[in-house]
Amino acid sequence: MNKVALVFTGGTIAMKVSSKLQGAVPSVTPDELIATLAAVTDFDNLVAYEFSKLPSPYIDPMKMYELKNVIDGFVELDDFVGVVVVHGTDTLEETAFYLDVVYDGSKPIVLTGSMKNASELGYDGLTNLVSSIQVAMSDASKNQGVLVVMNYEINAACEVTKTHTLNLDTFKSFEFGPLGIIDGDDVLYYRSIIMRRVYGLKNAYNLNTYLLKAYAGMNGDVIDYYVEKGAKGIVIEALGRGNLPPLMIESIKNAISNDVAIVIVSRCYGGRVLDTYGYLGGGKDLVNAGCILGGNLNGQKARILLMIGLENGLRHDSLIQLFSR
Repeated sequence: MNKVALVFTGGTIAMKVSSKLQGAVPSVTPDELIATLAAVTDFDNLVAYEFSKLPSPYIDPMKMYELKNVIDGFVELDDFVGVVVVHGTDTLEETAFYLDVVYDGSKPIVLTGSMKNASELGYDGLTNLVSSIQVAMSDASKNQGVLVVMNYEINAACEVTKTHTLNLDTFKSFEFGPLGIIDGDDVLYYRSIIMRRVYGLKNAYNLNTYLLKAYAGMNGDVIDYYVEKGAKGIVIEALGRGNLPPLMIESIKNAISNDVAIVIVSRCYGGRVLDTYGYLGGGKDLVNAGCILGGNLNGQKARILLMIGLENGLRHDSLIQLFSR
């Protein structure tokens, strides 16, 4: 039988508004969601697994590591064709990217969630869940890496990001667009991930990896603090093409001399960083100082990749290769 595992982590999809707390809280069980699905669909191949009941801000790298182990248990079974992970949307892209980095199997892994809770009009949870199951069951989804399915669109974990705090159409792949769509009973792919990175890294995490966002006039005080705290890696969302205010440079050099990996990405929504500018703090100057360019990854994904790379024992030259894939 072509079974699909539904791994529930929590999130808005499993919440209702509490009159006592005056806010949405975890309320809907996996069994209730499965029962609702059974009443409106003909799926008879679903296996529910409750991993947690956590809002997505509670999902940390340790939980991602544990989640990967659970997923492995399902994909290794011949009668399972894929896994759907039900997840809160706030950190969904980070969990999806983490799984994409450490998963090299062919079976589809699909993450989905809901922008509205079950008490709201227009609750999108069931629609997204049905779409995700369809994608996980589709032969076309094999070897596509980890996928994010929301609002009838299929996006690659390595490309997608949450773009809006409220809009149902919040998950977007800015530079390349979605891989495909779900239209009725059809799962349609319009393109494949030509540049999909298969990292071959073991399931791991390193909590001494940090993320900073650059701004006009920023100095290196926070970098100095993280170095003193024992940081192993720091990702900096730099300005534009990958440039930083000059007041940060001495702290960056000090961090690198203390064997702290510094990865530069852009705070822009699209485009990659490149060593174009040679002035103090420009991309060329940063590379010459020992910084690593993070391509077109956003800050949160670059941190995930650096975190895993460091825990896999990679250092400067190997990290350059890792981020240039």
